[in-house]
Amino acid sequence: MNAVLAEAFPAGEFLADELEARGWTQAEFATILDRPAQFVSEIISGKKEITRESAAQIGAALGTSAEMWLSLQDKYFLWKQNQDTKAQSDLDDVRRRARLNEKGPIAVLKKAGVLTGKTLDELESEVLRFFELKSLDEEPRLAAAAKRSNHGESLSSLQASWLYMVRHAARETPPSGTYSLKALEAIGAALPRVAKTPEDFAALPEMLAGVGVRLVYVPGLPGAKIDGCAMIVDKTRVIGLSGRGKRLDKVLFALIHEIAHHTHGHVKDDSPIVETIEVGDDPDDQSDEANQEREANETAARWVLPNGVPPLPERLSGPWVLESAAEAGIAPIMLVGHLQHLKKLDWRTTLAKGAPNVDDVLRSWTA
Repeated sequence: MNAVLAEAFPAGEFLADELEARGWTQAEFATILDRPAQFVSEIISGKKEITRESAAQIGAALGTSAEMWLSLQDKYFLWKQNQDTKAQSDLDDVRRRARLNEKGPIAVLKKAGVLTGKTLDELESEVLRFFELKSLDEEPRLAAAAKRSNHGESLSSLQASWLYMVRHAARETPPSGTYSLKALEAIGAALPRVAKTPEDFAALPEMLAGVGVRLVYVPGLPGAKIDGCAMIVDKTRVIGLSGRGKRLDKVLFALIHEIAHHTHGHVKDDSPIVETIEVGDDPDDQSDEANQEREANETAARWVLPNGVPPLPERLSGPWVLESAAEAGIAPIMLVGHLQHLKKLDWRTTLAKGAPNVDDVLRSWTA
């Protein structure tokens, strides 16, 4: 409830009363201030605002503080604004926009085309529908329910919004097949040898749909720092990819990592898993989330290199990478990326130069 301000009066009226009490004319006061007589007249009539400089001069002449005169003026202006119906309506709109933005980053979601409402009524209706809320008094459920790979951090509003984008996208086209754990495991194990070029990514949504899993691409929101997610939407198993990094190996590893979460039964109806793949492993962390991440990572790594990492030469070279990747049946960049994750290769290595980019193919999934 907004506080009701008591009636206030212009600072100029207080100044006029003070001059009268002292028996000073406006002209005399102007001389004291070393200002034109019109200056004092306009302050008393309310035509001119009291500035910090003039407040200091008035205070010095009358033996009061500058703050007193600025405070008298501000109180009057605030009281006057409180009487202005249009101004109060504008402030109500500001409060309403703030409440909407508490649910999610409205400007970002509008730019992404998720929200298109022109009026506040339209925007509020869209926000409620997008976050699946009955009223603005509720909080988005996924923000609290999600489990993170870097679970020491809370889910940001950007990340929660991305999760809802994946959730809505997953409902647009249900998978064609019935969920099969065994078939999904087979796909996870085969993918490193199936998706060796960007063009190979085009068939992945259909491949996953055939075993009852909905694979969707939702571009990451700026600053969200999220690689993918695994969730269950309306009893359908869903994997969302953001395409962050754009490199074939990064996106593919994110995908098979999410597949591993599903095959290990880590994903529950009310607990989506949000991934930042580059988060390091803390061996001292024995929480359920940390152990699930280790299990998914180990399974994904085994699918990439079933026989483990090949013996490393003293100096890793391009020809060695090409030969070893060919023997494993995977893309060279997949081996390079795996060695980078194992810290056997620097992230700035020239061996990753010209890595295949899957961004265009991911966008084709939504075409």
